[in-house]
Amino acid sequence: MKKVLTIAGSDSSGGAGIQTDLKTFAAIGVYGMSAITAITAQNTLGVKRVERVSASMVKDQIRAVFEDIEVDAVKIGMLSEIDIIEAVRDCMDIYRSPFVVLDPVMVSTSGFDLLNSQAKRALLEGLIPLVDLITPNLAEAACILNLIGRGGGILIDSCKSMEEAGRLISGHTGKNVLVKGGHLLDRPCDVLVTADARVYRYDHQRIETKNTHGTGCTLSSAIAANVAKGYGLEESVSRAKDFISMAIENSLDIGRGCGPTNPMGEIYRSLGMV
Repeated sequence: MKKVLTIAGSDSSGGAGIQTDLKTFAAIGVYGMSAITAITAQNTLGVKRVERVSASMVKDQIRAVFEDIEVDAVKIGMLSEIDIIEAVRDCMDIYRSPFVVLDPVMVSTSGFDLLNSQAKRALLEGLIPLVDLITPNLAEAACILNLIGRGGGILIDSCKSMEEAGRLISGHTGKNVLVKGGHLLDRPCDVLVTADARVYRYDHQRIETKNTHGTGCTLSSAIAANVAKGYGLEESVSRAKDFISMAIENSLDIGRGCGPTNPMGEIYRSLGMV
């Protein structure tokens, strides 16, 4: 069985972060492992509190996995502060996994900064050079463009402008870039720009539901799991897009806010649980 490590924060409500990453790995059929970077107290209504894990403990979690188990792919999510970014960077430099996907949790979809300017710079200059794919949402793509000095005059509000943003980010970083367009006002699409300048568009029908908590985590984890299983990048993204559509279609209407996607949806249905 292929083995995938997630490096991310914990979501006490189970809808995002480490929890949904592990559900995604299980549903796709890979063995999931984790290194927790932060503990959050949250529910469907929002985040109540965040408590970081020490950088040395983050390093020790990653080291413990790599020194004993062969890791076929890595997914990196929430890295709350600069010393944790540097800790993960150091580990990725030492333990070279065959594939690393970074979900650059920098800016919320509402535009709220989740990292300060120094941490954003550390992510761009220190960690991104060691990964294979980055998966920014529209706000994060705009943030990266500003960091590399290419943000002026680009409004990312269409598949065409997403492709332009992806080309600029990929050209600067030398990495594969998947710009996520789930928050486009019209029909959603994602745009993959590869490091060798190929472009792929993934169009999907919008699923009308408020229960989309954990979408980005699920998508990046699904990509890592599919690459670990031997699929090429373009096919892995395609499979991950189908998987997240399934997870949203089977999303759970729990709590009083935005409920979670359901990576285990098809499995639950096959067992007659829903």
